[in-house]
Amino acid sequence: MISLLTATTIVQLRPTLAALEVWEVVAIVAATILGGFVVKFLDYLRRRDADKEAAQIIEHAEIEATSRRKEAVVEAKEMALKEKDRLERENNEIRNQLHQRERELDKSEDAIVQRNDQLQKQEKMVENNQRRLSENLDDAKRRQKELDDLLDLERQTMHQLSGLSPDEAETRLLERLEKELTQEQGAVILRNEKQIAEKCDAQAKEMLITSLQRFAAAHTAESTTSTVDIPNDEMKGRIIGREGRNIRALEKATGVDVIIDDTPGVVIVSAFDPVRREIARIALGKLIADGRIHPSRIEELVAETEKEIDVEIRKSGEEAMQEAQVFGLHDRIIELLGRLKYRTSYSQNVLRHSIEVSFIASMLAEEMGMDAELARRAGLLHDIGKAADHDLEGGHPKIGADLLKRFGECPEVVHAAFGHHDDIRPDMPYTVLTAAGDACSASRPGARRETLDRYVKRMQELESIATGFTGVQQAFAIQAGREVRVIASAKNTTDESAAKICRDIAKAFEEQLTYPGEIKVTLIRESRITEMAH
Repeated sequence: MISLLTATTIVQLRPTLAALEVWEVVAIVAATILGGFVVKFLDYLRRRDADKEAAQIIEHAEIEATSRRKEAVVEAKEMALKEKDRLERENNEIRNQLHQRERELDKSEDAIVQRNDQLQKQEKMVENNQRRLSENLDDAKRRQKELDDLLDLERQTMHQLSGLSPDEAETRLLERLEKELTQEQGAVILRNEKQIAEKCDAQAKEMLITSLQRFAAAHTAESTTSTVDIPNDEMKGRIIGREGRNIRALEKATGVDVIIDDTPGVVIVSAFDPVRREIARIALGKLIADGRIHPSRIEELVAETEKEIDVEIRKSGEEAMQEAQVFGLHDRIIELLGRLKYRTSYSQNVLRHSIEVSFIASMLAEEMGMDAELARRAGLLHDIGKAADHDLEGGHPKIGADLLKRFGECPEVVHAAFGHHDDIRPDMPYTVLTAAGDACSASRPGARRETLDRYVKRMQELESIATGFTGVQQAFAIQAGREVRVIASAKNTTDESAAKICRDIAKAFEEQLTYPGEIKVTLIRESRITEMAH
């Protein structure tokens, strides 16, 4: 519009211009108008392109925003699942811990209930004892009052009838009263002693049963073998060597007897010392495996085996000391303790037996309120003499006591080793605990293995020896041969002859049989009287 006005003004102002100039002006105006239209059209095109580009940018932004929202949702779900799994794992762990804690609490509650029951039983026993004591005191007071009244009555009567002076009457009455009180006191003492003995017996059984139940050990034990298997009979000749030089060299180096008989595939190693027997067995096995059997090789392998056994003995002693929780032992005692691994008694390994006695004695000591550590030490070392009884004279209790005393053990431990087989009077309580633990360990079912034939034969031998004496009707071997009950006829024997028969049976066992420990002989002189009532 501005361009048209401008052109019109120019035409009005210059009416006198020539036609050419008018056309030029018109052309210029037209060009100016056309240029304006072109500029506007270009501006329109640029705005349209900018709008399209803006729309595309917005569309792309919306698509990208939608994609990112989806990715964010997926990531959030994954994180939520991971967090859920982690929380579930933590919940499971917490739940398991709570279950475990609940089980422990249940066990503790059961133990507390049992302990409470025991305390209630003890309280009832204490109440019963107090009630009995109160009744006894009341009875004693009543009897004392009756005696006082009787004494006054008798004093007056005697004074009136006999004409005795009060002092004389009092003296006679006191003498009579003293006799009556002495008799009554003896009866009360006997009655109380019987009650106390019954209570002590019941409590001792309960303590033994509780201790044995607390300590559950493997009853069977390893036994040291004295045979060596050989692959063929040709190896026997190689072991013997030319003119017997190899077998002599082996026996000289090990101190054992090597027996080669007609038994196929077996060589027997015999020796009183179990350690030497074990050295010989291992060395002979090495020689057979190596195949080079000559005196120098034998001496070399025996020396090597002795070093290995020494290390094993030391290790076994230290392991036993750690297992029994007994510390501060002398090095020589530890070595002797390790040697017990190769010693057996009725196929029961002596080292395992000593450890078991150690725990049983300590548990008995805990039940009685005594020093459990000292009882455990005494139980572990009570059979230490068996490790040296092949080298020293005397029984293993005395040998063990001498060794323990020499290496600085306390008197309780020495006395327990000396007296656990009742060789001496048990003056110390730990000796009794050790002896009880020793008896319990040896008498556990399966602790000392023995073939049925040998067991039956030994029982028959005991019974046949006992029944061979005149006046014996029957004999029964009980407690795995540790006791023999003998029934004697009252017609054919007297009290004096029965005592002599019992002693003769015990001597016959000592002379004719070989056995560890002791055999108790109990003779009962039985008398039966039967009458018929019609």
